[in-house]
Amino acid sequence: MANSKLSDLSIDFAVKVLKLCSQIKGHSSLVNQLERSATSIGANIREANYAHSRADFIAKLQISLKECYETEYWLELLQRADLVSSDVVSPIIHMCGSPQNACFLS
Repeated sequence: MANSKLSDLSIDFAVKVLKLCSQIKGHSSLVNQLERSATSIGANIREANYAHSRADFIAKLQISLKECYETEYWLELLQRADLVSSDVVSPIIHMCGSPQNACFLS
């Protein structure tokens, strides 16, 4: 399968989140949720490439978008709880935060 820009961006995003998570001590349940949602984005994008129909393709990308917004939630929670600094997490949040960015899907 040829890598698409969307797939590449989702992997880069997941790597950034995983590196961030490796720096957070304690709070394993929050880190686990963040890791799961961030890595699920790309997994669903990759799965969409093998969709059975147009509707299935759209559904997979919608799941990716939902996972993106969940990831944004966990990042904001960690930031507001002062578990990560704003200067570190803000660029990551920016990647998925607004409808214009829509975590790579716009």
